[in-house]
Amino acid sequence: MSYLDVAVDIAREAGKMIKSKLDTDFVTEEKSSSFDVVTEIDKASEKLIRDRLREAFPDHKFLGEEESFQHETSLADRLAAAAEDDFVWIVDPIDGTSNFVQRIPGFTVSIALACKGELTVGVIYDPCRDDMYYAEKGKGAFLNGKPIRVAETEGLSRSVVSTGFPSDPQMREAVFDSLREIGSQSRTVRALGSAACHLAYVAAGKLHAFWEYGLNAWDIAAGVLLIQEAGGTVSDAQGNPYSLATRHIVGSNKGIHESLIAVLKPLGY
Repeated sequence: MSYLDVAVDIAREAGKMIKSKLDTDFVTEEKSSSFDVVTEIDKASEKLIRDRLREAFPDHKFLGEEESFQHETSLADRLAAAAEDDFVWIVDPIDGTSNFVQRIPGFTVSIALACKGELTVGVIYDPCRDDMYYAEKGKGAFLNGKPIRVAETEGLSRSVVSTGFPSDPQMREAVFDSLREIGSQSRTVRALGSAACHLAYVAAGKLHAFWEYGLNAWDIAAGVLLIQEAGGTVSDAQGNPYSLATRHIVGSNKGIHESLIAVLKPLGY
């Protein structure tokens, strides 16, 4: 099986497990702040994904959201190492945990593969809708087996853009600052509770853009490749090229990217 096939199968298995726990009593804890929560299901999902990947590819490295909070090496150092490693799987076991905790649809499983810092596989699975988004570098982006493309809309005034509210209070304030500007210029703004879901929707042409501050590689890696392979563009909030260390992200169809950067760049993030 190819790397992509394995990632798709594992994402589906994890998503099925997560959905089966939706109406159960599970333990929820706070991580960095009251804005940042984790459940025992996040941890179980990450273990499932990590174990399956290690069974398939024992020599590959693993970068997961939950284990990163307990790892003895700093995230910055691990990302620097990932840029040199041959194969690193980057995993968010449940992106949109707050949605999951509240039993709101819109949480996803996100799995990406980076080879020497370059994204080569991206998979985002929405278990509530049974929607599988996936991309492989140079081979296009797909939703449930059908090719997807970003929307062709030009002009912020005709665009539906999206954002999220980071757990870091300073980054959350940065989103509020930018929301005042972008919200006044776009058709409307959506906040669905999952960065991976937003990025997948941009790739599929359902949304025209997504921006957010203070994210991590596991939140966005798979979605970045989806947008790129669907004909869109991704950068940081200053317009610089995406890398695994990028935390302030803008992903869009190419028609409005420069307009978004023009609004965000003066804010200085």
